Amino acid sequence: MRLLVLQHCPVTPVGLVGARAIERGAKLVTLFPHHGDDVPKTVDGFDGLILLGGPMHAGDDANYPAFAPMLSLIRTCRQAEVPVLGLCLGSQLIARAFGQEVYRFGGLEVGYPSIHLTPAGERDPLFRGMASQQRVMQMHEDSFDLPQDAVLLMRNEVCENQAFRIGSSIYGIQAHPEVTLKDARNFPRDCWPAMIRHYGDRAEAVEARVLAEIETHFEGGAAFCRTMTDRWLDLVTAARDARTS
Repeated sequence: MRLLVLQHCPVTPVGLVGARAIERGAKLVTLFPHHGDDVPKTVDGFDGLILLGGPMHAGDDANYPAFAPMLSLIRTCRQAEVPVLGLCLGSQLIARAFGQEVYRFGGLEVGYPSIHLTPAGERDPLFRGMASQQRVMQMHEDSFDLPQDAVLLMRNEVCENQAFRIGSSIYGIQAHPEVTLKDARNFPRDCWPAMIRHYGDRAEAVEARVLAEIETHFEGGAAFCRTMTDRWLDLVTAARDARTS
């Protein structure tokens, strides 16, 4: 199994998702499109695509011209029936690839807020049998509307569209389930300009709250990530076998 990973910045690596994929025997090829690596025009030779998070706005083509070929690659994956997993910014790029705009929702969702499975999510191959309420690391100030043929899988009161599926194996997850413990603890400072922009003098208090939530909820979020990753990798394997049979 060969997976293409598009990483947007050094502080948002593939983390727990990548570790689990490697444990399952996958070979990961990680590219940095905003740091000189070209985005492939096709997914030939790859069985799945992982799009990671980052601090940039998903609609900022002027400063991040690599977004345009990424959007094309996402659509190519759907045509080729190659599974896609988009995390945070990755989920926003999926939404954009299928016709939606990404916009500031007016706040900053950071820490481990509750997110809830929808009825469709409770039946979905990635989330079936999981607890209906999950706590998964968040760090984002952008949101999006669902693409026309997307199925909403997870939601909460802050941002309605927390996870969705297009077709059988293209998934967008607004959260950061992939974070390691170290990365989770670093997130507030890694995104300090956003923390200051939204919280001003209260930023350090919010950081303290996030660090306390990490101690309480990290292991549960990591367990969610392992299960979700295993199930997505199963879809990758099934799609690969179907294409080659």
